[in-house]
Amino acid sequence: MLLHHVAIWVSDLEKIKEYYVNHFGATANELYTNKTTGFRSYFLTFASGSQLEVMHRDDIPDNANNTITQYKGYIHLAFAVNSAEEVDNKLEELKAAGYPILRGPRVTGDGYYEFETLDPENNRLEVIFK
Repeated sequence: MLLHHVAIWVSDLEKIKEYYVNHFGATANELYTNKTTGFRSYFLTFASGSQLEVMHRDDIPDNANNTITQYKGYIHLAFAVNSAEEVDNKLEELKAAGYPILRGPRVTGDGYYEFETLDPENNRLEVIFK
């Protein structure tokens, strides 16, 4: 079985689309809009074929997660790269662009070299190598 995509609600579709296109090499489809419900979305496709659907509707409330407190449920997306050097390079790229580095780079107990960061809407991300 293949996981097809993960979907997240966002406040600013264009800003989040540009983040994943510019920093993670995603390709975006055309904006989908349902005029009846106010739903809008993009599918962002990565080199691996995996997809992230970013969605917006005005009546969806903000997420309760923040940079300190976490809640049960889905908590982060992890992007795998091909070397520890790529982890370090991505960390420097995102840091220079003003995105926070929450933890790392470090080697985890299960052997991943990684760092944790946030996208423009405070969705947690990991960049990993093993």
